[in-house]
Amino acid sequence: MTRNHRVPPSPLPQREGVDPVRVRLPVEGPWATVRDYLTQRLSGAGAGVVEAMFDAGRIVGADGQAVAPDAAYVPGMFVWFHRDLPPEVPVPFPIEVVYRDEHIVVADKPHFLATTPRGSHVTETALARLRRELGIPTLGAAHRLDRITAGLVLFTVRPEERGAYQSLFGDRLVRKEYEAVAPYVPSLALPRTVRSRIVKERGVLAAYEVEGEPNAVSLVELSERGENGLGRYRLTPATGQTHQLRVHMNALGVPILGDPLYPVVADPVPAGDFRRPLQLLARSLEFTDPVTGAAHRFRSPRTLEAWSSYDAWAGQ
Repeated sequence: MTRNHRVPPSPLPQREGVDPVRVRLPVEGPWATVRDYLTQRLSGAGAGVVEAMFDAGRIVGADGQAVAPDAAYVPGMFVWFHRDLPPEVPVPFPIEVVYRDEHIVVADKPHFLATTPRGSHVTETALARLRRELGIPTLGAAHRLDRITAGLVLFTVRPEERGAYQSLFGDRLVRKEYEAVAPYVPSLALPRTVRSRIVKERGVLAAYEVEGEPNAVSLVELSERGENGLGRYRLTPATGQTHQLRVHMNALGVPILGDPLYPVVADPVPAGDFRRPLQLLARSLEFTDPVTGAAHRFRSPRTLEAWSSYDAWAGQ
């Protein structure tokens, strides 16, 4: 049996900045043909979809040749194919490059643009766009930013260096600073460090706090008091739990403007509705480059709309 775990290079090019799907056949199983396994594995694709892909020669092996519909099942074999790309509403905001060298790209992501392909957001993502616009097919994300959050995201140029940059975030060696616009509450004593245990269940939109050892720590500071009963806040997370800053701001009684989940889960926004974006911005990234040793500090020049022009934001 084939037990070689080395992953061959993809025989298929990217499509619209999106990698082909790679599937490794299990070492053990009851399947007689490759088609039998993929039909079961991709059962959610719909009746006849896998068969049509085989008939069209869209499923290929490591040599780039189409896998025959009756090809025998080979344990450990790799196959590649491109899924049909779903129709997507273009996000009508540019993604700006703040910094670029031979190792990294730092981009300022707009609201409503996902960081990486996932679910119904595939080509309209920061990664796919940058691959196309910069002509860097090897570009990868070192971390993620929520789709409805704007701000700085670090991407890596060389796949062999990606792990080093990802480890910076896992080891909490990146200082991240966010900015948010939320209600101003005079009785709320700031600055303060919020510590709690946050749980995010798969399939449940909103995260929530529970009793137990804290796994989420955020420093919350008031930067400025504005008009319309609003405040501009500086948020510095020491940890990276899902929706951490949004949960902590809501727990303090100052939910971030435009948040569709906190304090109440709102009805889904129709595709193409880009009004009233969440007023949360990943303002700065600061770290020591693990490859070059350079000390980096990047800052987004973006302005949160509800702070600069609340009436325009609220009236959308």
